This record gives sequence, C-alpha cells and structure tokens, in this order.
Amino acid sequence: MALAEQKAFTKPDETREFDYGRLDLLEIGGSQIGQLTLQPGWRWSLHVKPAAGTQWCEAPHFQYHVAGTLRVQMADGTEFDAKPGEVTALPQGHDAWVVGDEPVVVVDWWGASNYAK
Repeated sequence: MALAEQKAFTKPDETREFDYGRLDLLEIGGSQIGQLTLQPGWRWSLHVKPAAGTQWCEAPHFQYHVAGTLRVQMADGTEFDAKPGEVTALPQGHDAWVVGDEPVVVVDWWGASNYAK
C-alpha cells in the first residue's frame, strides 16, 4: 500500500544554485518536482544555452507560475507572458526570460529535475 507523503520547498531534498537563480527539488510520490526561482536578468539563451549546446531549450516543461512574469518565446516565433496563477505547458524549442524587477517563481513538474545538473 502506498504511503501518504508531505514535503515542502522550504526543506528541499536537493538545491542547485546557478547564475541568476536556484532550483529546489523534492522527491515525492515516486517523482520529482522542482521550484525554480529566477532573478531579474535571467534568460535561458544567455545563461543556459552555452552549457546546453542547443539553439533552444529542449526540455519540455509543465509549470505553475507563482510569482513574477516569465516571457516565453517558442521556436516558431510565438511569444507570451506567463504570470502568477497561470499554468504553462511548454514543448521543446523555447527560450524564456524574466521580465521586470520581480523574481520569477515557478513550480515545474517536467524538466526541472535536469536543470543545472
């Protein structure tokens, strides 16, 4: 029988720090879930692309946006702002960056576990 679990991002199983941000990772229910905190100035194509070695972010994401504004640009040119209270499903082939002075906080069910490894 499966056991009930409860965890909090205030006590993550793992934390990864990187330029302009951090990832707090929980292992729960046989899965991983990440909370990304991205500071003003962070942009995937500036801060991750050199390490990834790809033109676009190739990790799909399924995210709940907690704070801040994240601008997303897809490889096909589609662009939109993701704001608090919204959920986004991002397939492979995107760039993203923080808009404004407020840090972006997203809870990511896909893709976060490989970030900043």
